Amino acid sequence: MSDWLRADQDGVVLSLHIQPGAKKTEVVGPHGDTLKIRLAAPPVDGKANAALLAFVAEKLGAGKAAVELVSGQTSRAKRVRVAGVTAEQALAGLQP
Repeated sequence: MSDWLRADQDGVVLSLHIQPGAKKTEVVGPHGDTLKIRLAAPPVDGKANAALLAFVAEKLGAGKAAVELVSGQTSRAKRVRVAGVTAEQALAGLQP
């Protein structure tokens, strides 16, 4: 199991390092004990957070309502909970 991925009874919690304002939105790969994701959205007015949640939902095939920002509202270090997804699905869906 990866350091950035923790499974619980409802789904998974992802520990992410976010780089907003990138040229394109993509999964970069492990970054210490987090998973690094570049976002094309700017870190203004919650745009990057909204883009992150939509990107994770799309990559994991989860509904937007299943993806929730647990912590890191204004930080690059974020924790995201995804309900109804197994650890195996998360690992497969978030490959760089």
